[in-house]
Amino acid sequence: MLNESYREKGLRQQLVNEIKKKGITDLRIIDAIGKIPRHLFMDSAFVNFAYVDKAFPIGSGQTISQPYTVAFQTELLDIKKGDKVLEIGTGSGYQTAVLMELGAKVFTIERQRELFLKAQRFLPKLGYNPQFFYGDGYLGKPTYGPFDKILITAGAPEVPPVLLEQLTIGGYMVIPFGITEQTMLRITKTSESEYNEEQFGTFCFVPLLKGTAND
Repeated sequence: MLNESYREKGLRQQLVNEIKKKGITDLRIIDAIGKIPRHLFMDSAFVNFAYVDKAFPIGSGQTISQPYTVAFQTELLDIKKGDKVLEIGTGSGYQTAVLMELGAKVFTIERQRELFLKAQRFLPKLGYNPQFFYGDGYLGKPTYGPFDKILITAGAPEVPPVLLEQLTIGGYMVIPFGITEQTMLRITKTSESEYNEEQFGTFCFVPLLKGTAND
């Protein structure tokens, strides 16, 4: 790994212990959190807080999500090796890395050009090679679908119907739904036109916006 030290490994183990205490049980996710060098995904001003279980700014009005939230959303997705996963909101790329550690084939969309370019340069240096896209996450990527799983990493005021269309039957969408605070939803596509919705507590995300930042 790049710029890795015993101190960072130790702090990462403390983080792993913390998310386990908060209820994350999937050992593959715990191993991923324990392996990925989160400090490398953060701006230098925040690097000393990389293994605190909190969200931090990454520029362009966005944040790197709290590790527990990343683990929680990933656990709800129930990733199987080889799953095609559409991620809406690449951000720092940390969530992308977790998905790839679980063996997912990740298609990730970012609307902020600066973050898109940064992740596109950085993730391959760590050995992660998802399909990167700069564009409007609300539209998804129908030409690459359908997807086994869709993950939304920002607070959505609505569930985009065009994204539901891109799910396989039996597939999951995990989406933080709401404006000021969000309810975590897992939506299962049970047929071409029917869906089952489950709720998993309240969270707080930056908003999901339409278009690209340069529109």
